[in-house]
Amino acid sequence: MLNDLQSFSQPPSKQKFAVTLRLVSRISFWVQLVLGGISGIAILLASFSRNITTGTNNAGIGFGIFLAIVGILLLCFRVYWAFRYRKLAKTLQTPNSDNHPKKEDVIKNLRIGLLVSFVGLLIAFIASEATVAILLGKAVAQPQGVAIYKPENVIRSLDIFVMLANVNMIGAHFFGGVTSLGLLYWLED
Repeated sequence: MLNDLQSFSQPPSKQKFAVTLRLVSRISFWVQLVLGGISGIAILLASFSRNITTGTNNAGIGFGIFLAIVGILLLCFRVYWAFRYRKLAKTLQTPNSDNHPKKEDVIKNLRIGLLVSFVGLLIAFIASEATVAILLGKAVAQPQGVAIYKPENVIRSLDIFVMLANVNMIGAHFFGGVTSLGLLYWLED
């Protein structure tokens, strides 16, 4: 068991790293795609719900939706980047070593993925905080056991959809960041 841990702490061979990169990028791609799809559907439902129902003057939810859309765009880039990792792993596995990318290029790609994940994580976190603050404000403004006469105090389904989208984006960006960070740490040892 100790030998397994020591072999993991050593810098990987090119082929071993390529196999690991291909596997991790495939898993990362699908996890981020599924969580991003759920976030996208939730934002679409929230947007349609917002347009159909009577509007309230609540800029906080609009800000949360805007940040969620920015987070989804970053997640789209991150999904593309995970797919690009797979292509990078394929080029590392080719028999002709002249076609292999340099270690510095691989590290640069991993750092870009990590940076995009951290920015997306920050934006999704801020959007979640804004949405939770709005939901909390609405919940506190409602007297318990009394009918609600102010439509701006009603917690609507769009509020929950925006929160769902932001939480799923946090998970997707976190997963992408962890995979990039793990591969980067393993490669730079």
